[in-house]
This record gives sequence, structure tokens and C-alpha cells, in this order.
Amino acid sequence: MLDFSKTFEKYEALVAQVDKIFAAMQEAHKDSVRCKIYCCDCCYAVFDVTLIESAYINHHFNKLLDRKERRKILRRAERADRKFYQIKRKLQKMYVKEEKSPEEVLFHLARERVPCPLLNDEKLCDLYASRPITCRVYGIPTSIGGTPHICGESGFKEGTAYPTVNLDNMNNRLIELSKDLLQEIGANHPRMHMSLVPVSAALMTTYDRKYFGIQRRRRPDAQTIA
Repeated sequence: MLDFSKTFEKYEALVAQVDKIFAAMQEAHKDSVRCKIYCCDCCYAVFDVTLIESAYINHHFNKLLDRKERRKILRRAERADRKFYQIKRKLQKMYVKEEKSPEEVLFHLARERVPCPLLNDEKLCDLYASRPITCRVYGIPTSIGGTPHICGESGFKEGTAYPTVNLDNMNNRLIELSKDLLQEIGANHPRMHMSLVPVSAALMTTYDRKYFGIQRRRRPDAQTIA
């Protein structure tokens, strides 16, 4: 079994920083940050997670949930993954064949809705403590590529200036942690640290030596005594 513990510790330190930012924003804008139990608007958003986050989610999925719970979630993951594939095909067609601008494609993507496989029948997250950073900042103003975004369920108003979480900087940090993870386990892939997958794929993937292309070390042959 591969050991990701050192990089997971670094990731958890970043998560703690993000949670502090959210708490500070929530305290400063109590009327606008309206996140509460059973509010699951963010659980229908379409987004990908980085390698470090996908491995972290997968690890806790297999560690914390029993086989029956995992099987139920994996069935939901398969449905979500098929939907993600259809959406990405449609977006690719918009961009390549219909020559839509990146802004138009992103606008269309923001309107897509797919239930996260970790969202259970009680409208709660089955892996809440291990949820990715995108979920942790949903509900407060963020920016991507200089464009601000707000949660439609919040009290923040478009056109009004607010402090924002720069998701470009956050994603760069996550990519660096993905590099660290590959170095920790001795995987040599020039571009794997840039991989992005939906949560559904993260749950269905087996992050083992075969996945990372790590060859097992051969034991030296024992010397024959004449």
C-alpha cells in the first residue's frame, strides 16, 4: 500500500487555512453567508479536483465507510460520471465546432447541475470532513481568472466589492501538493500532477502502484552456495 501521509499532512494544513478564511468571512458578513445544514446547492456544482484531493478523498472513502455504504455511493458515482462525460462532450463541441468563447463555455458549465455521489438521501455529505476545497469556499465570494463568482443562495450582490478567495492561487498550491505526492511515492510522470477529475472518478479509482506506474523493486537473487 502506498503511503501518502506526509503530503496529506501538508494538504490538511492548507485545508485548515481555507476553513479559517471561510470562518472569518462568515463572521464579517453574517447576513450574506447563508450556508447551513441541509443546504446543498454546492453539491450539484460541476467541477474537477486535483490529484492530491482525489487521492485524499479516495483514501478516506475507503478508510471511513463500510462496504455497504461504499457500494451505494459507487452506484451514484457511476451515474454522475456518465453525466459528466456527456457534459464535457457538449462543452468540447461548443468550443471546437461551434467556436464559442471560453467565457461562453464556462458560463454554460456553471449552469450544469449534477448531484455529487457523496450527497446522501438526507441531503448531507457522506464524507463531509474530507470534502474538497471547492466545497469549503462555496458560499463566499471567489474569483477565477480575475472574474468574481458568488453563490446564488448567498446574500452577496453582483457588482458590489467584497474580499474574494483567489481560486487560481489555490489551484496552483494544490498542483504543487500533487507534485509533492508523486515525489513522496516515487512516481515519475511529467504531467500527472496536472490531472483533474470529478469527485465521481476519484471515488472509483484505485490509487495503487499500477495506477501511478510504479514498478515493484525486485529482490536480489540469493547466491547459490556450492
